[in-house]
Amino acid sequence: MILSDSPNYKEKPGVQWTLQVAGWRDFSELNQLEKACFSASDHWPFWDLIGALTLPGLVRLKAVVDERMVGFIGAERDIAHKRGWVTTLAVLPEHQRLGIARALLAQCEVELALPVVRLCVRASNTAAILLYQAAGYSMVDRWEKYYVGGEAALVFEKRI
Repeated sequence: MILSDSPNYKEKPGVQWTLQVAGWRDFSELNQLEKACFSASDHWPFWDLIGALTLPGLVRLKAVVDERMVGFIGAERDIAHKRGWVTTLAVLPEHQRLGIARALLAQCEVELALPVVRLCVRASNTAAILLYQAAGYSMVDRWEKYYVGGEAALVFEKRI
């Protein structure tokens, strides 16, 4: 468990959050987080959420404020290629820009313990792209028509 103070004291003075391992009991909160952060076409279905919270070997971390999940990151290991894949990262809108997503990403990289980490992001998601670039990720590929609706995915990579 990691305790952090918000680095952005002007927006939410005194906000404290922890990073914890998520589990199956977090299903309802993760489902609510998905609905608050992503469009309906990007919500993960029931079994994908259950898998993200229960399958062995996955990294699943949650950010918690006042005993409430406000952020989540999930990732998997591709041992054959010696890289990790961040599969999802979300922070509730009212808790964004406090360093929570950056902390989730950094801890996920540690937990993956692999020399390369990759992730995909919608080409239109400028805020996420800026976050990933600030965290040391660089675009390595573009997958056309990846998302529902035909939007491209940008593939970012970081060498640890």
